Amino acid sequence: MAPQRSASLSALLLPLATLLLPQVDTGSFVVDWKNDRFLLDGAPFRYVSGSLHYFRVPPVLWADRLFKMRMSGLNAIQFYVPWNYHEPQPGVYNFNGSRDLLAFLNEAYKANLLVILRPGPYICAEWEMGGLPSWLLRKPKIHLRTSDPDFLAAVDSWFNVLLPKIYPWLYHNGGNIISVQVENEYGSYKACDVSYLKHLAGLFRAILGDEILLFTTDGPEGLRCGTLQGLFATVDFGPVDNMTKIFTLLRNYQPHGPLVNSEYYTGWLDYWGQNHSTRSSLTVSRGLENMLKLGASVNMYMFYGGTNFGYWNGADEKGHFLPITTSYDYDAPLSEAGDPTPKLFALRNVISKFQEIPLGPLPPPSTKMTLGPLTLHLDGSLLTFLDRLCPQGPIHSILPVTFEAVKQDHGFMLYRTYLIDNYAELTPFSVPKDGLHDRAYVMVNGVFQGVLDRNIKHRLLLMGKMGDKLDVLVENMGRLSFGSNSSDFKGLLKPPLLGQAVLTQWLIFPLKTDAFVKWWLPVQSPKEARLPTPSGPTFYSTVFEILGTVGDTFLYLPEWSKGQVWINGFNLGRYWTKLGPQQTLYVPRPLLFPTGTFNKITLLELENVPSKPQIQFLDKPILNSTLHGTYLNMPLAEEQMALSGH
Repeated sequence: MAPQRSASLSALLLPLATLLLPQVDTGSFVVDWKNDRFLLDGAPFRYVSGSLHYFRVPPVLWADRLFKMRMSGLNAIQFYVPWNYHEPQPGVYNFNGSRDLLAFLNEAYKANLLVILRPGPYICAEWEMGGLPSWLLRKPKIHLRTSDPDFLAAVDSWFNVLLPKIYPWLYHNGGNIISVQVENEYGSYKACDVSYLKHLAGLFRAILGDEILLFTTDGPEGLRCGTLQGLFATVDFGPVDNMTKIFTLLRNYQPHGPLVNSEYYTGWLDYWGQNHSTRSSLTVSRGLENMLKLGASVNMYMFYGGTNFGYWNGADEKGHFLPITTSYDYDAPLSEAGDPTPKLFALRNVISKFQEIPLGPLPPPSTKMTLGPLTLHLDGSLLTFLDRLCPQGPIHSILPVTFEAVKQDHGFMLYRTYLIDNYAELTPFSVPKDGLHDRAYVMVNGVFQGVLDRNIKHRLLLMGKMGDKLDVLVENMGRLSFGSNSSDFKGLLKPPLLGQAVLTQWLIFPLKTDAFVKWWLPVQSPKEARLPTPSGPTFYSTVFEILGTVGDTFLYLPEWSKGQVWINGFNLGRYWTKLGPQQTLYVPRPLLFPTGTFNKITLLELENVPSKPQIQFLDKPILNSTLHGTYLNMPLAEEQMALSGH
């Protein structure tokens, strides 16, 4: 039968998506407070769940990943909804293709998986700006994640679009969503605005009704400000944390009800310039078994990590700006390519001691392929194509302005000025402290001079004469997703200095790099015969044909420095070969064309093209090769595994 709801609600909330819902009897999912357990359709229930993010895997692979999770013994999945992925501009919504949330819910239903939904508005997730849209920062004084009227107005507008879409998918309406999280680890945010949490809870109740279980998630330190009366409280912690101590702390805030770890960390994230994070199968599986023995419900974060395609990676602020790598492998039970790992089988064995595992084997690893080396051909320096990268022309400003001020959400922006004095001797070119977010590539008359960096390098030495052209290409490396309570504006936040002179009269070019690569960039038609060394920001590309079976593969860029790469117009993400730890980029099979059609690869190398501009496709990833450990010298391993906030 169709999901049951009142006639008035049906008129308001019955989108076309309801047609996707299987016609089944409705059910119930509630907390049995007296007996410290959940009840599903009146029977005692405990979920063993895993996190994956639909926005980190191509839609054609959703069913594959979900099936493998179900066959691993999971009975639920948990995932975020990134606001910025669905509302790229105010009032402009996108729920198509890789953003088709309802299609993903349907795939989960077909896989017989319940859903624990985390719609934010803030999600962290090591995702760009923690899922908040960067257009919020067009109001520079906005206070995010508070009762600021500007923020609440945007939140209300978004949830009045999103929540009615998911209403038919609530479990008691015949769908598979058993609970919905309000905000995300709010206790870790110093604002501690109870009115804001109450506003969200009231909004969720008004749209979703009283039957759905609303909950919060916090690390043990965040329970004081992250919990709210009327919302079910859960905690998150990893396998090296003291489970007994943390669950005892939870009982101080919530004396009764089932124990839940909403983020049990199976691995950890990676930062550029640090080692690839790993967590042993034995440690993770033992921790899971101990929680299940207590009768707790558990969600494993992550069960499948995926990839930060394009510009979508987030960043942390822990004494330094820490951008997240393109790979979100997370050392999860399912690898970035979706293959079962020994950790998965160890966890599956533990789960089988407590609940029934679906019959049948897990699918084998996907087919992998190798190809190359392939030689890339020079298209030209970035400056050569400036008119096509910024077809609308530059913005004139006395002082530089931020990305947000000119509605540039991601990628790159070029700042240009002309020298008004002669500098016959080497003169310091610098940006004041906290004036550059995040990385700048500096050129004089088109000749690359070097790099400035938000963390470690704030000065270059330049020479030039009056009238010389100074170009500063600024890269947004991903907005802060955790670890800061301040807005992470991008670009030149303060005017640069040359010597003691403040540089003014700027031409600002917001670059439409993705559109340029997809529609304009020629193949094998170099505009420049040769490049200086180092080259600076330069486009290279080639075409290639796959003669055998197309499979998943890993793009290896030996000797390249840092940049962005596209496959058949799809933005695969950032590479930073000379820093690491990630040396290869995962290329899912669906991005490649089979025999008979040429594939195209394009690189924007930002620093220096190697003497042999070659790339290879490998059948195994290289994720743990940090070549220059001086970029960010901060510990990982046990210390960071114990931190909440993801």
